[in-house]
Amino acid sequence: MNLDIILDADPEWDSNTRWDELARSAAVAAIAESAFPQLAEGPRNVEISLRLAGDEEVRLLNAQWRGKDKPTNVLSFPMAEGAELSAATADGPELMLGDIILAHGVCGREAAAKAVPIERHAAHLMVHGTLHLLGYDHADDGQAADMEAREIRALARLGIANPYAIEALG
Repeated sequence: MNLDIILDADPEWDSNTRWDELARSAAVAAIAESAFPQLAEGPRNVEISLRLAGDEEVRLLNAQWRGKDKPTNVLSFPMAEGAELSAATADGPELMLGDIILAHGVCGREAAAKAVPIERHAAHLMVHGTLHLLGYDHADDGQAADMEAREIRALARLGIANPYAIEALG
């Protein structure tokens, strides 16, 4: 797969973790479980920008773009339309899927509440964010169920248990 992850991480994100490798694995798994698995085998380069930021930066972006003045765990900003994703099997310029931004504090607090390593929770959020870049949403129950099922399958590819089952037990 010709997938480029452009990673920018604030110092508060553990520099000993291979975030680039984790992000690539998460994106590959999400793409494989999407309606566009051909992106994995196609001749075009595909790019995702991943920003590992602090809560304040994410709060500002969330306020600006979603009208919610609080940090959130992950934000996604898709750049490709469905038609572009479907046509990505043809040669062409690099396909920019979009931007994903994770908030360190929120991610860390959620991971602690679930009693899982921050890397595992971040992988889940990266899968979630990648699915958003591929056009998935959870605006209604049907969409949410479909997106959740795709997340569960993608995380299984990474050896990560169903996080929603864990939440149900908690």
